[in-house]
Amino acid sequence: MMGHMKTYNIAIVGATGLVGSTFLKVLDEYQIPIGNLRLFASSRSLGRTILFQGKEYPIEVVQSGCFEGIDYALFSAGASVSKVVALQAVAEGAIVIDNSSAFRMDKNIPLVVPEVNLEDAIGQPLIANPNCSTIQSVIPLFALKQAFTINDIQYNTYQAVSGSGYKGLKDLSGETTGFYPYDIKETAIPQIDVFLPDGYTKEEHKMMDETQKILHDDSLRISATCVRVPVKYSHGVSIRVRLGQTVDLEQVRAVLAKQKGITLLDKPQESIYPTSIQATGNDRVYVGRIRKDLFDDSVLLMYVVSDNVRKGAAANAVQIMKGLMDHDQSS
Repeated sequence: MMGHMKTYNIAIVGATGLVGSTFLKVLDEYQIPIGNLRLFASSRSLGRTILFQGKEYPIEVVQSGCFEGIDYALFSAGASVSKVVALQAVAEGAIVIDNSSAFRMDKNIPLVVPEVNLEDAIGQPLIANPNCSTIQSVIPLFALKQAFTINDIQYNTYQAVSGSGYKGLKDLSGETTGFYPYDIKETAIPQIDVFLPDGYTKEEHKMMDETQKILHDDSLRISATCVRVPVKYSHGVSIRVRLGQTVDLEQVRAVLAKQKGITLLDKPQESIYPTSIQATGNDRVYVGRIRKDLFDDSVLLMYVVSDNVRKGAAANAVQIMKGLMDHDQSS
C-alpha cells in the first residue's frame, strides 16, 4: 500500500536560518511525504550538513537548473534573494512558497493564511507567506468578519526577538549587542524595521496592508503600533476591532471558538489568557481577554498570541503546501 503514496520533491532555500531549520522540524511533524529533499543556503554554509529523519543532507548553493524536478520550494532567505531565486525556481518548474516580504503586496501574487484564504493559492506558481504578526491576527479577524461587519482595526504588538532570527535571540541572551537600537534585555523597543515618512515603521505598514489583502477588503481602516519585547518566542497582539453593530460577547466567543486554528484561553479571573508560554512550540493561535470597550459598545478588544517562528512563518508555509497537496490528491 505504501508504494502508492505520492511523494514530493522539496527544496528549502535559507535552510540554515531560524525559519529554515523550523521548516524541517514542521515537515517532519506533519509527516509530509518527501521524495528528494534539497537544502540551499549561502556559500558561507558550504561544507555543512543537516541531519533530517536520520539522514545527512549537504548544504548546497543555488545554481542554474537546481530546481528542476522540485515540486515545492520553501523560501526563507530574505527579500533580496527571493526577488531573484524564487523567480528562478518558478521558471524551473517548482511551486514556491516565499516567507520574505518580496512579493506580499504584488497584486498578482496570493498572500495566504490557510484557515482564511487557501483557495487563493490553488494553481498559483508563487505564493507569499504573510508577516508573522499579521498571520496570527487575521485568523480571529476573519472569523469575526464572517459573522459581523468590521469597520476598523487597531493593532498593538508585543513581538518576540526571534522575529529577527538568530540575531535577535543572540542580542537577548547577551551573546551579542547592538543588533537593536537599544539593549533589548533592558527595554521594550517601539520600532520594528525602518521608519517611513508618515511616522509608521515598515512592520506597521506590513500589518496594515497585508490584513486588507488577506481579508480581501481594502476598505478596512487599520492602524498599528509594533513593539519589540524581551521575549524569545511568540508574539502578542492586542487588537481593538470596531464592528458594525453592538458587541455581543457570547456570540463573539462562539464565533472565535469554532474558527479553525484558534484556541480560546479566556478565563481572566483564573489567570487564563494567552501568553508566550502556552503558544511556543505549537501552531495554535490563542485568543483571550475578550471584552467590550467601556465607551463604545460596538468596539471589541482581544489579545492574541502565537508562535511567530512556527505559525507566524515556517508552519504557515508548510500548511499552505499541505493544503495544495491535499487539493492535488482530491482533484
